[in-house]
Amino acid sequence: MPMTRRHSCRNASPLFSVPRLSLLRAAGALLTWLVWLPAHAHASMFKGETLDKVADVLAWVVLVIAPMVGIAVFWVVHILPEKIAEKREHPQAKAIQTLCLLSLLFGGMLWPLAWLWAYSKPVLYRLAYGTDKVPHGHEDTARLPDPGDPQELQRLRQRVAELESQLADPSAAKGAKA
Repeated sequence: MPMTRRHSCRNASPLFSVPRLSLLRAAGALLTWLVWLPAHAHASMFKGETLDKVADVLAWVVLVIAPMVGIAVFWVVHILPEKIAEKREHPQAKAIQTLCLLSLLFGGMLWPLAWLWAYSKPVLYRLAYGTDKVPHGHEDTARLPDPGDPQELQRLRQRVAELESQLADPSAAKGAKA
């Protein structure tokens, strides 16, 4: 069975029937016309002194105000995990605060870890201490004994005497523990 050609590539589309050179010339002419079309373009709606004043104000905004706002936003975003941990009464809020500060030093690379840590439930802390929440703002303010208080001084002397007697007589210490 002899093979026959179905169609020629040149006859497949009417586009190829137009000579290619004339298509390129037409495209070039259209492109040239489009380039030269806007004869009068204006860069700004301001002119003269007004343009100078607007440029000065824009320069101050870009060089001074925008960086200050950027730094403030960067800082506020990086202390969010710390605030979230305090709000949720996370027992490791101080460690999360430290990680937030380290994240500021490392350009924000540790911030996602602090965010995840602030939202995590401290399972091992709950196993160890029986709770997974610690109220913040009420830190342990263990009061040191007042050295001028005679009752406190008497109590401490009595406790020291008990400990010395336990060290001197180990059998008494075992009886006291039982």
